[in-house]
Amino acid sequence: MIKIILILLGLAIVVILGLAAFKPDTFRVVRRATIKAPPEKVFSTINDFHQWPQWSPWEKLDPAMKHTHSGTASGVGAAYAWEGNKKVGAGSMEVLESMPWSRIKIKLDFIRPFAGHNITEFTLEPEANNTVVTWAMQGPAPFISKLMQVFMSMDTMIGKDFEEGLNNLGRVSEQ
Repeated sequence: MIKIILILLGLAIVVILGLAAFKPDTFRVVRRATIKAPPEKVFSTINDFHQWPQWSPWEKLDPAMKHTHSGTASGVGAAYAWEGNKKVGAGSMEVLESMPWSRIKIKLDFIRPFAGHNITEFTLEPEANNTVVTWAMQGPAPFISKLMQVFMSMDTMIGKDFEEGLNNLGRVSEQ
């Protein structure tokens, strides 16, 4: 009986590893929202890391999180690092591109709980008296990530946070 259980367990592990091996080498998560505010207002809220605590979905997960700002005050060269509990981990961001009222590109590096190096982009499109904001994150999917994606996709893991963040961004920008 133990032999059969070990064989089944071994087979299950092989199947899981095989499924992980066929997952894509990259991932992309995208969410979009319409915000009742002009692009200038929304852009300035995203482009300045000092304003992120007002709307970032991760801030509430650790009220004691440590923040460090460096580089320029906002826009290209602005940098932000955080260190918090196990829910938020540690990492840093730096604005790589900042095209007023239309696009912000950010280098996003996670240190823990898992190392990761991704690109986040916000695009803003005016629509009547509103702004359509698209928040996208993409990056490589190392094997550990592929293994996790056998059970839950990156879109499922991060998408809800993006939706919450966009809702918060709307609330802050519409004030």
